[in-house]
Amino acid sequence: MLKDIVAVKPLEGYQLWLRFEDDLEGVVDISQIISFSGIFVRLQDRAYFTQVQIHPELGTIFWPNGADLDPDVLYSLVAKHSISNYSRAG
Repeated sequence: MLKDIVAVKPLEGYQLWLRFEDDLEGVVDISQIISFSGIFVRLQDRAYFTQVQIHPELGTIFWPNGADLDPDVLYSLVAKHSISNYSRAG
């Protein structure tokens, strides 16, 4: 299934708006899928959380400390909770 993430935008709390290469887009609440421990502990700090970026080679999101998330997992979550036209309305 592997679809690259092509855009990310931090929202309120621990939510991220994501868009994939096939134009599927939607919001994922990261706090619902990770434990803020180990490499993810720094993500509890909102200022750090908002430093999320796209990894151009891996096609997923990551943070400066190397924490990343499986794009297949994120895609399946967004596909079930798709919010169409978010980027145009947001």
